[in-house]
Amino acid sequence: MKKVLSVVLMGSIAAGAAAQQANALQESKFFDNWSIGLNVGAATPLTHSAFWGNMRPQVGIELTKQITPVFGLGFQGTAGINMLNTYPYWETSCTAFDITNVSVLAKINMSNLFCGYNGVPRLFEVEAVAGAGWIHKYWHGDRPGDDNAFSTKYGLNFNFNLGEKKAWTVAFKPAIVWDMDDMPRGVDYDANKAYVELMAGVTYHFKNSNGTHYFKKVRAYDQAEVDGLNAKINDLRSSLRDAKGQVERSNGEIRNLQRQLNDCRNSKATQTVKGADGLESVVSFRQGKTVVDATQQANIERFASYMKDNPDAKAVIKGYASPEGGAAINKKLAQKRADVVKSILVKKYGIDADRITAEGQGVGSVFSEPEWNRVSICTLEIQ
Repeated sequence: MKKVLSVVLMGSIAAGAAAQQANALQESKFFDNWSIGLNVGAATPLTHSAFWGNMRPQVGIELTKQITPVFGLGFQGTAGINMLNTYPYWETSCTAFDITNVSVLAKINMSNLFCGYNGVPRLFEVEAVAGAGWIHKYWHGDRPGDDNAFSTKYGLNFNFNLGEKKAWTVAFKPAIVWDMDDMPRGVDYDANKAYVELMAGVTYHFKNSNGTHYFKKVRAYDQAEVDGLNAKINDLRSSLRDAKGQVERSNGEIRNLQRQLNDCRNSKATQTVKGADGLESVVSFRQGKTVVDATQQANIERFASYMKDNPDAKAVIKGYASPEGGAAINKKLAQKRADVVKSILVKKYGIDADRITAEGQGVGSVFSEPEWNRVSICTLEIQ
């Protein structure tokens, strides 16, 4: 039976290590996943004694390092309180504690082992405990001195993880402890030298470097996925460089067109009317816009002054759009630009609407260079 328990323990440790790799846990530091617990309860002989009648109080403290969500290593100390009555295999003493046991325990979280770890401790978990330690018995009376013995311990922890942060655990901890010193036969599992522990405890889990009180899962990427993501990042960087180059070229074209427009504003108006003095004025719009900028108001005002000085003159306003966008959108945009200039002449300068015709021409071809036509313009002509 004891050999079977040992085999199960070793198999659980190996399974716990494998589970850690499969769960893709965030890397933890040495001082992560530590906890401290206080235990209180009672101990009673396993055989040849009244179970409740010979039960005596027991207290303990333990420090645990959780190596994986499945496997942990604990350091536990317990002490039986002296009740001044005969105990199965040791006598009463004059000390407050008549027996102590210090153990190193392997802890296997059976819930995580068989059901997997989802990144947060469950509300209820079952933990198997097995390990070895050292018993010290305080003698009194005609015995020459205290006794020491090798001990083993097997038990279960029924854990309840409380709170949103899962920083606290309350547990019920039944276990059996064997006094392995069976002289003169040596070390042996003897039921007559074993006792049952019925303990309850509270444990605090210290905060980890990841900001939680437990193991944190991270998404695992395989190398092919990492290579694919790197390729996408490189493509995006290349596209960004191309976009920056296009923006710089566009800014250069805009500056060139702006210089041409400024030269046009400062030049003398061109006379293009049949058989009469006339005026052609250009009103430039921003890309995709139908609002006249303040810098273009002077061109409209000059044209309005001309029409006021020539009351018999009539005007044709032609709106254009740049090549970008669909044909239907550009046609609508060109018409609206012609309408907005007409509206300014009528509402702001009092020109009779019947003297003005507004026409949308769609995509413009006013300039010989195709890139110049990316600037939307509105042409006014006197008939």
